[in-house]
Amino acid sequence: MTARAIWKGHLSVGELSCGVALYSAATTSERISFHYVNRRSGNRLRREFVDEATGKPVERDEQVKGYETAKDTYVMLEPDDIAGAVPKGDKTLEICEFIACDDVDTVYFDKPYFLKPADEADEEAFALIREGMRARKVAALARAVLFRRVRSMLIRPRGCGLLGHTLHFDYEVRAAEEVFDDLPDVTIKGEMRSLAKHIIETKTGSFDPAAFDDRYDAALAELVKAKAEGREIPKPRSEAKGKVVDLMEALRESAAAADKQKKTAGRKKPEKKSGAKRAAPQRRKAG
Repeated sequence: MTARAIWKGHLSVGELSCGVALYSAATTSERISFHYVNRRSGNRLRREFVDEATGKPVERDEQVKGYETAKDTYVMLEPDDIAGAVPKGDKTLEICEFIACDDVDTVYFDKPYFLKPADEADEEAFALIREGMRARKVAALARAVLFRRVRSMLIRPRGCGLLGHTLHFDYEVRAAEEVFDDLPDVTIKGEMRSLAKHIIETKTGSFDPAAFDDRYDAALAELVKAKAEGREIPKPRSEAKGKVVDLMEALRESAAAADKQKKTAGRKKPEKKSGAKRAAPQRRKAG
């Protein structure tokens, strides 16, 4: 399926500008999704908004968004009110500054997007911006009105194109101290520290996204397939209860297991995964 641009505009730095198209770099559309249905009739259910006090359904043209200012007290906002608050954009992704690629903490990363030239006429200027960043080993910090809000985006060279990450606003990111402040300052020394370092060195590798499977989604796909075929569904196994272990002994056992795994991997080189997607359960056609 041909990728479809979700936004088109101009990437601009100073007087240099080129048309660009924005594409989602990640999607959840391949995940198993469900509808709610009536257990008795098998018919699909539809949701209704009902008045909390009267219990009666409210028609769409009577529904309005509200912001709660006090208990059960709301400021009602009409669609035109909200539309008026949307910042006006000129379809320009303006580069504000160039920064070191690792300058932005990954906790600020929101969603990834691919950028490519919008037209053939934009390819030369696009390549100039991309190769300039690659040569200087920098990323671009840009801003634009995207999806009804002024968004900041970190842009880096990626192959023949660019990879952009929209960034969370500062108020959206929690301070680490909120979570870590009550942690004691534990010092690890001696054999325990050496064993931990040995395990990490032995298990050091590289990131291969194909090696990580969505076991939950795969299990759902198999469950749907089994149900559709009328097969018996196996009962889930009960999880073994955790037990208290001696930390030093656990480290020694982990180090021994890591050494054994490294020797086994050295004798037999693992096959590269093909990256083929699992087959989704077939949908039945409506009769």
